Amino acid sequence: MIIRGIKIHENIKQFYYAKNALKLIIPNFFYRKALRRRLDAIKNYDATYLNERVNYYNKLKPNSNLPKHVGSLQNLKRGKKHTTYFLDSNSITRYFYDNLRVNFEFGDVIKISKIPTIVKSRPIAKDNENSVLLKLNKVRHFIFTKDTNAFESKKDILIGRGGVSDKKPKRIAFFKRYFNHPLCDLGQTNKNSKYHFWYKQKISIEKHLKYKFILCLEGIDVSSNLKWVMSSNSIAVMTRPTFETWFMEGKLIPNVHYLEIKNDYSDLEECLKYYINHPDECLKIIENAKAYVEQFKDKRRERLISLLVMKKYFSVTNQNTFLEH
Repeated sequence: MIIRGIKIHENIKQFYYAKNALKLIIPNFFYRKALRRRLDAIKNYDATYLNERVNYYNKLKPNSNLPKHVGSLQNLKRGKKHTTYFLDSNSITRYFYDNLRVNFEFGDVIKISKIPTIVKSRPIAKDNENSVLLKLNKVRHFIFTKDTNAFESKKDILIGRGGVSDKKPKRIAFFKRYFNHPLCDLGQTNKNSKYHFWYKQKISIEKHLKYKFILCLEGIDVSSNLKWVMSSNSIAVMTRPTFETWFMEGKLIPNVHYLEIKNDYSDLEECLKYYINHPDECLKIIENAKAYVEQFKDKRRERLISLLVMKKYFSVTNQNTFLEH
């Protein structure tokens, strides 16, 4: 999904809801009939690559225990909250029998699940196997941009816009330190926030792209702007990620895919000045970032990987009857 401005994004969101509402009219039976054909598409792709991604998202081992209290897919209903999570998960789970059992946790997940659970986000840790990633809340997190501005023509400044609240202490600390810094243009976008003294209006993605460096600090979980920043001709500036989503933030390499700053932000000025004076290194980071983003743009392959993640979930929890006969 490629966008450039706030209004365009709002239109895309409206289209997203309308499209998915129409899809809900189609009986799940037709999706289950199509599952085998969808899975047969494996032969059209690099099997090693597919397996690597599936096993990255779903680290569950055979005979993983799913407690008896976990409900089945037929209990997955659209509610007033987390509508996009329901629509995105349902677009994949409806290919499977609705008596199969799955545990979901929607929203910004910042703790490792105790039982096998489908989530949008998880901590980057060695023991996070119970947190199984699926591509959720796509309309917010998986947007990209076409940047026609050459890096060399952009302002030598770090632009940063986003929500700042007590739930986002990393951003509070950064704004306290750099709000008035000459190399930064920062603003928090919540009008009614207790941090109103940092308030500035939201600006479009297109206006962000006038700057060489764009702040991508984590909020409650991941930084939601990281994907479109890495698809642009600007550079993401952030600390090393501590949470990850379908974007596999845990695989990003500092100063290869983004400009890394220390957790206390003490080296920000030094880093910005260095890269301002070394544009060739900036262009290499931009090239690497775009190459990384490219793998998420093949919609059919993305759907296939999602189906394989769910297939593995059912298999390792000993629910092997998932194909339409």
